[in-house]
Amino acid sequence: MKTIRFGIIGCGLMGREFASAAARWLHLTESRARPKIVGVCDTNEALMGWFKAHLPSVKQTTTDFRELLSNPDIDAIYCAVPHLLHGDIYPQILAAGKHLFGEKPFGMDMAQNKIISQAIYDHPDILVRCSSEMPFFPGAQRVIEFVKSGEVGDIIEVESAFLHSSDINPDKIINWKRMIDINGEYGCMGDLGMHVCHVPLRLGWKPETVHASLLKRVANRPDGKGNIVPCETWDNATITGHVAAQDGDFPLVFKTWRIAPGESNTWSLRILGMKGSAFFTTKSPRQWQFMKYERGGKQTWQTEDLGYQSLFPAITGGIFEFGFADAIQQMWAAYVDELAGGDGNGFHCATPSEASDHHAILTAALAAGKSGQVKDVEYLA
Repeated sequence: MKTIRFGIIGCGLMGREFASAAARWLHLTESRARPKIVGVCDTNEALMGWFKAHLPSVKQTTTDFRELLSNPDIDAIYCAVPHLLHGDIYPQILAAGKHLFGEKPFGMDMAQNKIISQAIYDHPDILVRCSSEMPFFPGAQRVIEFVKSGEVGDIIEVESAFLHSSDINPDKIINWKRMIDINGEYGCMGDLGMHVCHVPLRLGWKPETVHASLLKRVANRPDGKGNIVPCETWDNATITGHVAAQDGDFPLVFKTWRIAPGESNTWSLRILGMKGSAFFTTKSPRQWQFMKYERGGKQTWQTEDLGYQSLFPAITGGIFEFGFADAIQQMWAAYVDELAGGDGNGFHCATPSEASDHHAILTAALAAGKSGQVKDVEYLA
């Protein structure tokens, strides 16, 4: 099996998730390549200790990411740094000739994303993909297959949502995602937007116009040092887009909520059509729901237990339940498969063009929410 050597820039939560997925690669039964993490970088040296303790393959630790980029023993980079840094670091990774798997949103704003997009254009031989793991749940894949099969018919409405609840606590210590100069003015949209845009964009649904309701409920938060500081970014966004379609235009609703009472970390996709409808939520990870309607017939939702039916086969028995760690590994399997010459088993990771399109949507939504007007979405050519 081919080995692809990775460096990680950013040793936080998602860096550790990748390390965990790579460490249990034997979980997958059919893979044309495997990742090997050989170097890690973070400005906080303490964060690298976990990697050194758990991954014997790690031979290089550094606080300067450029040292990873100059390492000839590294083929690809996973970059998981705050949004502000994307526009600077991502192009340098490409210039160093390293394949890139980057965290969303691929730039703090549209201006940064254009810089990244130009760097990708200038390095066509480098494989670049964006993190978005939720569509790798089996139920999400079933919804996607249902749409592609033509079972939906004329679309009535599509809703894609990602809901968190932890920010409902006004005493939660502020982090960089609540700071405009680090996260960007998108706020919750920049944090969660790629998650909700990935599948609709993959299915070809690009809204021409958007309206947005932006909500800020917590104006100030403690900083953990005894001070109360401004919480600058939007907490919740509900974006309604207008999609032009040959069989009839339809609304496309995106929800990116950091304050959703009772929701721990819920991703959902609902597609309603005249012939068929489908729904999946990570609250019920082993199931999906669908309805097939015939003229004059009954309207009956059906629920199917899927168990463990992954895009890339694994040792887990089909009767068991698929979870978040599995989705992470499946996403990485798709990227590694592409690096080894495959097609991601028919569902590759989010592309740079999809990341660019989602920036166009978020930029228009931000303007729409601030002005109270409907705004055109200006996609890059």
